[in-house]
Amino acid sequence: MALNENFILWLMGPTSGGKTTIASRFTEELRKKGVPVVHFDGDEVRDLFGSDLGFSEAARMQVVKTLVYAANKACDAGLNVVISALTANQDARDYVATHVNSLVMGYVSCSLDECIKRDVKGLYKKAISGEIKTVIGFNTPYHQPDDPDIILDTENNSLDKIIKQLEDYFRDSDSYRHKSH
Repeated sequence: MALNENFILWLMGPTSGGKTTIASRFTEELRKKGVPVVHFDGDEVRDLFGSDLGFSEAARMQVVKTLVYAANKACDAGLNVVISALTANQDARDYVATHVNSLVMGYVSCSLDECIKRDVKGLYKKAISGEIKTVIGFNTPYHQPDDPDIILDTENNSLDKIIKQLEDYFRDSDSYRHKSH
């Protein structure tokens, strides 16, 4: 895979939609090809802050701002970056769009029913029982972003097909345009 410019691929989508799985695999595939890349995950950032960071809009925005900062620094240092983060609120999406250099916005599409079936972290089970009320996509709607650069449908496509879709996107010079903000 020949990439002319460093990029930041920001994968957003519902909980259990497949963001981290795609990001991890795509990062692995790029490294196999000798492409310098790092993956940052929203949950890892949240774990870094510990229990002090809740799930309020302000706390969610703090995670996004931290990811934006780390991604831009890594990209400036010559790395490609893959981010996997919920990024459900429009203010967070607007922040990403205006503050991320070389941005490619990816939407990981998956229905609520399928996300509930997967329930990797057990959050939907807790939301269904009423134990938690902060699951975006269940307790409040998760809205598809208005104009993502690429849509990755994890419900109807295999992981291999999605990785190929990403590789084709970045290989096609007409699809990927350097975006600096």
